[in-house]
Amino acid sequence: MLKLASGMSRLGTESAFEVLARAKALEAKGKHIINLGIGQPDFQTPGHIVEAACKALRDGHHGYTPANGIPQAREAVAANLHKRHGVEVDPSHVVIVPGGKVTMFFAILMFGEPGAEIIYPNPGFPIYESAIKFTGATPVPLPLREANGFAFSAEELLSLITPRTRLIIINSPANPTGGATPEAEVVKLAKGLANHPDVAVLSDEIYSEMLYGGRKHMSLLRFPELRDRVIMLDGWSKTYAMTGWRMGYAVWPASLVEHATRLAINCHSCVNAAAQWAGIAALNGPQDEPQKMMKAFDERRGFVVAELNKLPGVSCVDPAGAFYVFPNISKLGLGAKALELKLLDEVGVATIAGTSFGSYGEGYLRISYANSIENIGLAMQWIGEWLQRRNAA
Repeated sequence: MLKLASGMSRLGTESAFEVLARAKALEAKGKHIINLGIGQPDFQTPGHIVEAACKALRDGHHGYTPANGIPQAREAVAANLHKRHGVEVDPSHVVIVPGGKVTMFFAILMFGEPGAEIIYPNPGFPIYESAIKFTGATPVPLPLREANGFAFSAEELLSLITPRTRLIIINSPANPTGGATPEAEVVKLAKGLANHPDVAVLSDEIYSEMLYGGRKHMSLLRFPELRDRVIMLDGWSKTYAMTGWRMGYAVWPASLVEHATRLAINCHSCVNAAAQWAGIAALNGPQDEPQKMMKAFDERRGFVVAELNKLPGVSCVDPAGAFYVFPNISKLGLGAKALELKLLDEVGVATIAGTSFGSYGEGYLRISYANSIENIGLAMQWIGEWLQRRNAA
């Protein structure tokens, strides 16, 4: 019997990929499945981005790159952040990584150890809690509540800080809820953190370009007093439909850049060379395709919320960002996981149980509207018919 390190037993998973695998297995048996579970745009990467990668390969960009990313990519990120958020970013503080999860893992590894506490959103992206437990640190959940539009409360977050708190993780707009924290709460958090100078913040802003109803994103990079301890995570996967390219980046405080780079060297050496040139083309090129994608998401958002609110026993608030809704299913008399399984096996619709994102997700499902409006409509019809049969039994 092989003896694994104890940390392996604390490492969780991301249920969306498990549901995807089960859905694919059912499809292989001939069952029609509509996938509203996986969180990736159903659009192709814009053509000029693909061509930039092809050109890079033709031009001979086949070798290793600097561990923190090619200078041109880091400069493009800095320029893009200045354009979007009005902040000055030193390109030497940017680290290009193969996907957003790498930044999460690096930050949590830096601050997580037995005896330490890390605050994270719940319900939230499952890798937060998984990685925290892996390091031996204590995960401290920050509840996100439907009554508050699934936005975090700065007052509640600040109240959770103790002398053992090393890191706070925030995510706005958020996965899985679609909640976005108002600017006033972000400002309140920034002011409150002045009383906790030894606490770092990982600000997951991967959905920052996906806001609705005229909302504006406020990055924590906009607070000079926090720049020495804010790790800002962003990337290309959502905005540019580049999930499979595995392209992310982070802006690190000056004191942590060397540590992040050293982790990169030990972990993955460097990011795919051609993909980095594609990333540059995405940031510097035309933005009409991402804008069309956002328009489609906004249309689907309104449609799926209206359709969910027609279902007996289901209610759903309007998400402010990302491409997820988080409907309340507590009146159906089924746990979230049980409902997830029934919807997939009996109805043919893949969704994700709210409990896959933490204990505060009980009573909810995550539904991704990164699918065609026709498929979303058909899925809602199937679920409605199933609920009617169930209620009549």
